[in-house]
Parts: sequence; C-alpha cells; structure tokens
Amino acid sequence: MQAMILAAGLGLRMQPLTDNLPKPLLKVGKYTLIEHQLIKLRNAGVNKVVINHSYLGYMIETHLGNGSRLGLEIVYSPEDERLETGGGIINALSKFEGESFIVVNADVWTNFDCKLLPKIEPKVDLAHLVLISHAPHNPSGDFYLSAAGRVQEVATDQMTRFTFAGVSVMHPNLFADLDANPQPLLPILSSAIGRGLVGGQVHQGTWLDVGTPERLRKLRLSVEGAHGDK
Repeated sequence: MQAMILAAGLGLRMQPLTDNLPKPLLKVGKYTLIEHQLIKLRNAGVNKVVINHSYLGYMIETHLGNGSRLGLEIVYSPEDERLETGGGIINALSKFEGESFIVVNADVWTNFDCKLLPKIEPKVDLAHLVLISHAPHNPSGDFYLSAAGRVQEVATDQMTRFTFAGVSVMHPNLFADLDANPQPLLPILSSAIGRGLVGGQVHQGTWLDVGTPERLRKLRLSVEGAHGDK
C-alpha cells in the first residue's frame, strides 16, 4: 500500500516555532508530527510513503532519510515553488504505481485507523474522504454525506454537514489531464463529487488540526501527561 504526506506548508500560524523549523518536525512526545503520521501509516500496512515539501524541506529529508529507521520506504517530492495541495499531489503522481493511495496532512492529529480506508477503483470512485463533525476551526463544514456514503456538496433532505479531516484515499485518475501548477485540491474534488465519484466515512474519534502554538501546547500536555513522554 502507498501513501502521501502533505508537508509543504509554510507553517505561518505556528510562528515563531516555525521560524527555523518546518512544522512537520515539531515534536509531540518522543516523535515529530510527521513521524507520528509515518508510524500510523506503517501500522496500517503502508510500505511506501511520498512526502512533498517546500519550506526548509531539506530538514525533513535529513531527519527522516530513506525511511528505513521507521520500517518504510520514503520518497520525496520537493517543490521549488509551492504548488498548493492539488498541485503538490499532481507533481508527485509519477512516484506512485498507478493504484489508489492514502493522502494525509502532516499536521493532523487523529486516532483514525487507516486500515479502515478502502482501496478504491476508478470505475466506482476517484476519492474517498474521512469526515468529522467537530471542527471548531470550520464550524460551517465542507461536505454532506448521504446515507449511502456518497459525498455531496448540496444537501438532500435533512443532512449533516461535515469537515474534511485531511485523511483520504485518492486515485491517480482524479487528476487526469491536470498539470502540476499551483492549485488547490477543493475544485478537483468538487468536480469528482459532481460526477458522483467520491465516497466517504465519518470519524467520531480524536481529531485536531495542529495549526497554532496553543493547540500544539495543549496536545503536548495531553500526550506527554498520558504516556510520560518527555
């Protein structure tokens, strides 16, 4: 199984902690944020991970190396010009093997088990999104989810609006005929949702966007207090 970790952000909201360090290398307990993601992916059966990076990306490569220390193969997709989420994934497609792959944000903290993610087939779905209902930073949400597990942008009947959790499965065909130019992911997903080609599931467990020093501080207190990590 393959996966991609999106790690090319500037971490502006996390300043001053990211003045001289990329956000994925901030530590929570014994490991950095990105190491926590890598360990979760490995435990879910992933053996190859592509990591895109831009701001201070060389530090990520130096810290993680080829991934053997964590029992993984890590391949890097550096960006001289930040390509945003959509462009970053498109730029890395040649490093995958034509099958669906897991995509996770480097700065998401969750107890979601990636073993629950399906391997999608392009004739049925081009993406599968993990959604949450408790996102304080985005109270209006992003998408609806039908009883049949189909992601929608327009509600039918009385439907709950959910927030995209930054965890998903995508197929390379989702990005067919698109160039690796700076572009967000949302319009690409919206096009596939409009064609009925995006499924989803709701995660009811732990989830946090580790986007600010205060959120990081609270997470560290929670994790280090629970496990005695220093």
